[in-house]
Amino acid sequence: MKEQFRSIKFQKKNLILLEKIKEILGEYDEKGIKVTLRQLYYQLVSRDIIENKISEYSKLSSLLTNARYTGDIDWDAIEDRVRIPDIPNIYDDIDQLMRAAIQSYKKDRWKEQDCYVELWSEKDALSSVISPITKKYQIPFCVNRGYTSASAMYESFRRVIHERAIKNMQTNKIIILYLGDHDPSGLDMIRDINDRMKEFIEKNHDIEFIIVPIGLTMEQIKLYSPPSNPAKTKDPRATGYIEEFGKVSWEVDALRPEVLQELIKTNILKYLDLEKFEQVQKQEAEEIQQIKDLAEKIKSGGEE
Repeated sequence: MKEQFRSIKFQKKNLILLEKIKEILGEYDEKGIKVTLRQLYYQLVSRDIIENKISEYSKLSSLLTNARYTGDIDWDAIEDRVRIPDIPNIYDDIDQLMRAAIQSYKKDRWKEQDCYVELWSEKDALSSVISPITKKYQIPFCVNRGYTSASAMYESFRRVIHERAIKNMQTNKIIILYLGDHDPSGLDMIRDINDRMKEFIEKNHDIEFIIVPIGLTMEQIKLYSPPSNPAKTKDPRATGYIEEFGKVSWEVDALRPEVLQELIKTNILKYLDLEKFEQVQKQEAEEIQQIKDLAEKIKSGGEE
């Protein structure tokens, strides 16, 4: 919501920029997408509204802060993934609990599918864009935030092995769809995850592990022309990267949110048997109706 706490007189150029910002935020609000500051910045750059400079990013951050304090921009328009509190579920009565149960009831739609699929992302900031798609198709979404620790990688290994076992998969394939930056470390993380997961899996199980980089790829960069950044020359992996791609890099955040969502959907569907999936959805709907009928019985019994 919009709330005013300060009175600030914006310069004319900032008022013009604010109108452009409102247009972009409006576009994504209609699609149910909440963007981060960095995603908004890249949208402004890609539309030639501002330059791709650190100074412009800082100015945008300051302008958005002021615009929210003055009530010009909705406080909920920009997502901050770093400071999301963990709030416990609380119910005032049984009726409220039953409504929550109905909303949250989900059957395992990947049970007896041909392979086990997860989506991993280098960026937690993409969660609001990614989650609607992974929730719709009911696949786990994992944020690795750079190079994953040995403990976290082992936990991931145990999770995928366990989940695959209880889903009665028809093949021995585990597929990890991966989203990361096109820079020295971003590309090397694909190798790192592949090597370490295979070390766990191949010594303990007869399972085929496949990591599928779905973005950001050079083909996508050529197709969508996202804003570039200088390659990080101090990165120990920079030499080989620069030899192959030059002194530029690209962040996956720079792709338009709707492009990312379609990219994720397309790649999930490559591994999904829709007929089996929809059969489980149908059974789920029938069981939800049973829960609703039970809730009505409990409610009627309480009123007698």
